[in-house]
Amino acid sequence: MTTVTASRRAPSGAHPPLPRRALDWRLRFGVLSLIWGFSFLLIKVGTDGFAPFQVTLGRLVFGTAVLAAAMAVKRVRLPRGARTWGHLAVAAFLLNALPFSLFAFAEQTVPSTLAGICNATSPLWGMALSLVALSEDRPTRRRVAGLGIGFLGVLTVLGVWQGFHGLDVTGTALALLASFSYPVGWIYVRRTLADSGHSHLAMTGAQLLLATVQLALVTPLFTSWPRHFATVPLLAIVALGALGTGLAVLIQYGLVAEVGPTTAQMVTYFIPVIATAAGVALLNESLTWSTPVGAAIVLTGAALTQPRPQKP
Repeated sequence: MTTVTASRRAPSGAHPPLPRRALDWRLRFGVLSLIWGFSFLLIKVGTDGFAPFQVTLGRLVFGTAVLAAAMAVKRVRLPRGARTWGHLAVAAFLLNALPFSLFAFAEQTVPSTLAGICNATSPLWGMALSLVALSEDRPTRRRVAGLGIGFLGVLTVLGVWQGFHGLDVTGTALALLASFSYPVGWIYVRRTLADSGHSHLAMTGAQLLLATVQLALVTPLFTSWPRHFATVPLLAIVALGALGTGLAVLIQYGLVAEVGPTTAQMVTYFIPVIATAAGVALLNESLTWSTPVGAAIVLTGAALTQPRPQKP
């Protein structure tokens, strides 16, 4: 999903020269697009057998396990300092615990295709928020136009001319709120942790660990222990955590380090396409003309809102 971890805006620090990668970055980019695109299908399947908070907790447990294993292999230690951990706790809530839970709740009533498209609005929210919260992000005609075009696409997806007929307003609002939570978290990380000096892997591992603790505290308060563990939903949660959260973060971390954040974040524009294809083909979700057309408009607007890379 739209780069659901802080690694995208993770603090910079000194890193050793990168080893030669076994797989070309384009292949890893494609794998990351597939993993995050299918994540919305996995959420949908997971909620068929478990409560939304349980889906999110399982996702975080398996995702954190993958990050912990990677840190052990690379001998990376968790960051130190109460102040750093305090900021990471907020980042974990905004970038993991909250949006993951909101998407799980949303997909109880909305198709995975719609959830994937709502996720693509994160760059639009991010651009709007950065104009207010980040003084270095100056508005341009191109970016403002992209913002307007993007939200026009959202209205197209929702079928505003039909009065949102047949649309679950609550589920859609939760999915949009989840996508809004990501840029809030990115901006928070950028303002509070940008100069921490810790590695991306250490910060992301700690962040997922804290998100897991948060869900472990909340889940028992609102759910009861499952009476049985349905095989397919359970496997979907395992895949969602190990692949869609843990492995995806590691792939993204490598892409950002190798080709830069601007290129790495382009994965955002492939996620709704894959999510839509997966939902229609594997879950038999219905698709009207307004969904792909609106998604294309959203992605066009989101692309325009992104700052142009600076020439060396």
